Amino acid sequence: MFRGVSLVFFIFSFSWAATPKPGGLDNALDISRSGVIAQKTKMNIIAENIANVDTTKTETGLPYRRKQAVMRQVEYFYKNYRRNLLGGVEVARIEEDEASDFKKVFDPSHPDADASGFVYYPNVDLTREMVELSRTNGSYEANVVVFNTTKQMMQTSLEIGR
Repeated sequence: MFRGVSLVFFIFSFSWAATPKPGGLDNALDISRSGVIAQKTKMNIIAENIANVDTTKTETGLPYRRKQAVMRQVEYFYKNYRRNLLGGVEVARIEEDEASDFKKVFDPSHPDADASGFVYYPNVDLTREMVELSRTNGSYEANVVVFNTTKQMMQTSLEIGR
């Protein structure tokens, strides 16, 4: 589906410095790399939600509860600069969606039905998850494009300097 994405992940894992440089193209690479990692994490969570759309009982005895990624902006401050530099984005935490209730369905023949014949299903809405997956996929692809464009700019700059 995404040609060259494996190579991009390979490059990410070996090219990213632990401490970003102040501004410039290196910082742009760090920002887009962090976006790819965050969006990949978010896609994995969405995939987990979709896979558990019919899970009526977990280890807790309750139905699966939808999970969501909470992102936060990362900033780096340098003593010699008067402003914070953007460092990208990261997944601050993964939390369960407590805002929506489980779906209650009358099905007395279901093995997980309660004494009244009701089964409680996860609070996962498949349509919502698919829309979110589409949006996340778009963000993921945009970050890959920015990374590759920045890398090409760096290569062109080196060629001009020769």
